[in-house]
Amino acid sequence: MYFKQILDERCGCASYLVASRQSHEAAIIDPSIETEQYEALLRERTFRLRYVIDTHVHADHVSGARQLQAKHGAELCLHEAARVAYPFRPVKDGDELPLGQLRLRVLHTPGHRPELISILIVNPPRSPEPSMVLTGDSLLVGDVGRPDFGGGDAAVQFESVSRLLRLPDWVAVFPGHFEGPCGKGMCGRPNTTIGFERLYNPLARLDRRAFISTLVDGVPARPLNMTAIEATNRGLADMAWAMLTSAAPVREIDIDALEARPPDAVVLDVREPEEYAHGHVPGAVSLPQADLASRLDEVPRERPVMLVCQRGMRSYRSAQFLAQMGIDQVASVKGGTGAWRAAGKPLAMGDTTAERPRVAESQWTHAGAQSSYRI
Repeated sequence: MYFKQILDERCGCASYLVASRQSHEAAIIDPSIETEQYEALLRERTFRLRYVIDTHVHADHVSGARQLQAKHGAELCLHEAARVAYPFRPVKDGDELPLGQLRLRVLHTPGHRPELISILIVNPPRSPEPSMVLTGDSLLVGDVGRPDFGGGDAAVQFESVSRLLRLPDWVAVFPGHFEGPCGKGMCGRPNTTIGFERLYNPLARLDRRAFISTLVDGVPARPLNMTAIEATNRGLADMAWAMLTSAAPVREIDIDALEARPPDAVVLDVREPEEYAHGHVPGAVSLPQADLASRLDEVPRERPVMLVCQRGMRSYRSAQFLAQMGIDQVASVKGGTGAWRAAGKPLAMGDTTAERPRVAESQWTHAGAQSSYRI
């Protein structure tokens, strides 16, 4: 067997190439949009790509699955419950995908999303038992995937994680994320074992009620450009450019400069609507980072744009994305709304409806059919 874990430091994601050294057949699981890294491995090892598998419809990065499928004629596999607008091979719990002497066994592990699957890797000549499991965004290292994306369910996640933790201690765990917004407590390691997680994952020691309460309390903000990225991965949009691909420095300003901003400046609050409602800089417009790419036409290009979040991290990444899209007069507010509040400056309260810009409505065409998709 050949096995390769490929880490994407920009979004904290992991993808995998699994192959049979006997048949030279390969599978790529959860590929990123930058597919040349897989192409180089396939060429170097003279592997033939047989399967491309997305463990679920991703919300924080654009998948390269369809690109690889089209180039190599491989089978694109997702769980049968996946709601996408393009053809794929539906798989279900218990299915096995042969890969030379290897078997890729499907476990349906919903919770983070309804269609999420894990992949058990079995090498029968070595052992009838699985040696590895690729858990997607179900069981993470020191954490589990958050349940608030696209129909996720914390109670269902509890059952899926419990099922995974009943695997033998020796099974190596390779998740879909090692850092990023998918969970609250990932330790940063890219892999672990079932036995270690059963003993030391804090969520594994909770009963059902406490597990659910922990997962639904204080979930992180939705990822940058999630709306556009998820629509792209469903085949409802073509917005691969919504991925943040640069780490260029952007201008930062303090809260005093924000308060003394010129009259034509636009302040965008990129936090979640609930955060905005509980106190925001007066005059700031709510435009959550998750919707930034899909509402890009609402961001002025000829006026200064100042981005503010809670502490300055989300606003900085959002500013990097706007700069990547050619918006030059952009700045991030250091310390964010937290610093503004701590300085005793006035806050406006209330929901986003009064100050929210128009929500854009776009027409997407897929396979010759016209459909309306509200971003």
